[in-house]
Amino acid sequence: MATERYNPRASEPRWQAAWADAKLFETKTDAPGEKYYVLEMFPYPSGRIHMGHVRNYTMGDVVARYRRARGMNVLHPMGWDAFGMPAENAAMQNKVHPRDWTYQNIATMRGQLKSMGLSLDWSREFATCDVDYYHRQQMLFLDLLDKGLAYRRKSKVNWDPVDQTVLANEQVIDGRGWRSGALVESRELTQWFFKITAYADDLLAGLDALPQWPEKVRLMQRNWIGRSEGLLLRWALTEETAPEGVKDLTVFTTRPDTLFGASFLAVAADHPLAEAAARDKPELTAFIEECRRTGTATADIETAEKRGMETGIFAVHPLDPTWRLPVYVANFVLMEYGTGAIFGCPAHDQRDLDFARAYGLPVTPVVLPEGAEAESFSIGTEAYVGDGTMINSREFDGRSPSETFDAVADRLESTDLFGAPQAKRQVNYRLRDWGISRQRYWGCPIPVLHCETCGVVPEARENLPVKLPDDVAFDKPGNPLDRHPTWRNAKCPKCGGPALRETDTMDTFVDSSWYFIRFTAPHAETPTKPDVANAWMPVEQYIGGIEHAILHLLYSRFFTRAMRDCGHLAASEPFQGLFTQGMVVHETYRDGREWVAPADVAITEVEGERRAKRLSTGSDIAIGSIEKMSKSKKNVVDPDDIIASYGADTARWFMLSDSPPDRDVIWTEAGVEGAHRFVQRLWRLVSEAAPVIANAHGNGVDDEVATSIRRVAHRTAQGVADDIERLAFNKAVARLYEMVNALSASLNGLNADAPASIKAAGREALSMLVRLVAPMMPHLAEECWQALGEEGLAAAASWPSVDPALLSDDTLTLPVQINGKKRGDVVVAKDASKAEVETATLELDFVKTALAGQPPKRLVVVPGRIVNVVV
Repeated sequence: MATERYNPRASEPRWQAAWADAKLFETKTDAPGEKYYVLEMFPYPSGRIHMGHVRNYTMGDVVARYRRARGMNVLHPMGWDAFGMPAENAAMQNKVHPRDWTYQNIATMRGQLKSMGLSLDWSREFATCDVDYYHRQQMLFLDLLDKGLAYRRKSKVNWDPVDQTVLANEQVIDGRGWRSGALVESRELTQWFFKITAYADDLLAGLDALPQWPEKVRLMQRNWIGRSEGLLLRWALTEETAPEGVKDLTVFTTRPDTLFGASFLAVAADHPLAEAAARDKPELTAFIEECRRTGTATADIETAEKRGMETGIFAVHPLDPTWRLPVYVANFVLMEYGTGAIFGCPAHDQRDLDFARAYGLPVTPVVLPEGAEAESFSIGTEAYVGDGTMINSREFDGRSPSETFDAVADRLESTDLFGAPQAKRQVNYRLRDWGISRQRYWGCPIPVLHCETCGVVPEARENLPVKLPDDVAFDKPGNPLDRHPTWRNAKCPKCGGPALRETDTMDTFVDSSWYFIRFTAPHAETPTKPDVANAWMPVEQYIGGIEHAILHLLYSRFFTRAMRDCGHLAASEPFQGLFTQGMVVHETYRDGREWVAPADVAITEVEGERRAKRLSTGSDIAIGSIEKMSKSKKNVVDPDDIIASYGADTARWFMLSDSPPDRDVIWTEAGVEGAHRFVQRLWRLVSEAAPVIANAHGNGVDDEVATSIRRVAHRTAQGVADDIERLAFNKAVARLYEMVNALSASLNGLNADAPASIKAAGREALSMLVRLVAPMMPHLAEECWQALGEEGLAAAASWPSVDPALLSDDTLTLPVQINGKKRGDVVVAKDASKAEVETATLELDFVKTALAGQPPKRLVVVPGRIVNVVV
């Protein structure tokens, strides 16, 4: 009798309710089992989840469910990265409070995530905009302030004159504010900073202790920290050109070996020497102001046209007192890097070369590549940055750059200039302290006050939290906290006099730099419970996008160390293992200049050519490139639509099966339909066999068929476990496809008269199959588990035990084709003869059925590879 189709609409909500009623995924720290903390990067509540969320959280859920099945005590929480500018933008556009917009979105997205059947501990849920959360964050800020890890100073920032706020480098696009479109200015403001540079060496060294991180991510972090050994070198300025009271200019260089290739010096626009040189020079003053209107993003500076202006000041070459070099103000030199001054060696630095070509400055090569001739070697449009042999460097000619580095450093460190050594070896870092001040409302208030008598004073801990006021208006640009009639007014906790609150709020990166620690004790009155944090940290497996490979991870590593030093936990590294998944991409479609959504497109194939038609108009449209899903190009698939049409398990299975998890997955309707067919096929396999094998217990006396069934099950169980351990989800899926194919061939048509050994082997194999599938398709697994008459919930079942004897290679499994189409497998001894393979094949039930009592027309055995029966 044909079985009913599996109905995910009825099944999935029922099992989600069963898990919730059993509180199956609520974690207790003192529960038995080895601890395992798995976490996906928490989402921003923008309104609705997208297919990237589906992929990310499915991967984490597979790991969580698998580890539980292996007997581990698993922590798998969820929360919301809820502060930030999008909520303020929504407040301005929709006349809604950021808080209301945010919590409405959280409610929507929570429901969507629950519909995916994720095994999350929702009892630990929080949003970073919850007062309870940012109260503890303010406590941490005061801890860092006490430790000297938080401080305030003037700094150069990107300033949007229309929105009246500081912009992060990433928010400056082509020199304009990402939202207002206004030309961004470079301003000097007093800002709050975290002293991340105090941990520069530790952060760099710690990367060597993270072998479970992708090497590309560790390299990105190393480059961002940017440790470089060099020389702090003072250049004497000629007395007749130097501003009054200025004798020298200090630069930091990692290439003192190239000093004889120098042709200019350059300082940042806000360097004191630039300001001194511009006092009586209106043109230079105007140029400096122009430089200040440029954003501070390193990428923008690197790609911008290299421009400069002479100061009229000249410097004396440190190795030749007769040699004079001009000093420029240049737009590619930043005060925040090194000393805000460089010497330019155009032949061996691309920025310097671009600048030299623009201003007609000498380009003298001083490093000769291996195999090149000194007499003919010259520099064209690309600087030579490799190793080689010194040339044009007088007494250093013929030496290596590294030898010359040491020789020049030794000489200049022992040379006196104005009563002090002219040079000093120094280690520098590209890493800069983390500016956390943001001139916006929807963020964590910085808990300090400004008192005319006492200066900057931290808020008393007993007065925390400093809450955001609810009655704010967004009818004008800028920070509403600055305009609030009463919120700023406070009492100085030091002298009791009147004081004003700090109106800057914290960068939202702060919120996401310790949330994973808060999850260990989300309801504690202090930021952590140290004993509980120590029990859970570090996170064993962290999963998220490669776009967070630098700042979020670096800030999280800093925060963990800072919290360690403030006594909140013992761990130094937050994430033991890291996995960065690929994106979800989709074809794009265009009707003229208009993008068309996939839901409005029908694809047909005519004579091998794919064609697209717009459903709403009937017109033919163009099929475009495959790109990341985005609202702007309308190539977005709504997870709710997929779950409503096919069920969550289909979406989960497709996300895991289509490609390696670190690569992009191409979403196709055909692929989803294929995944759904497999869901139905697996259900048919289990539900049709279940009545026959329901009472089969024990293995009986195994014959070859029973042994073959058991061997497939045990080998698949071992392989799937290995694959999940390595996060090779697509390989695990492929094994399960093969297992279902094999079991379908062996158990097809199974009836009450079948040998007890085959029934028992079939029951064992199907029980194992359901438990192997459960982390990936948990709702279907529960239906199958129930159909098999198993006790309890599949989500609470243990991972299958594997019999090592069934993993041996004494036998060989060969695919069997009938008329060129695979129908099953035959298991034979590894050294079986061709005749033995033929005999074993003819004994298979599905072969007998196909032959219908007739001999085969042909029986082809390809030794060790395949058997083909021609009927």
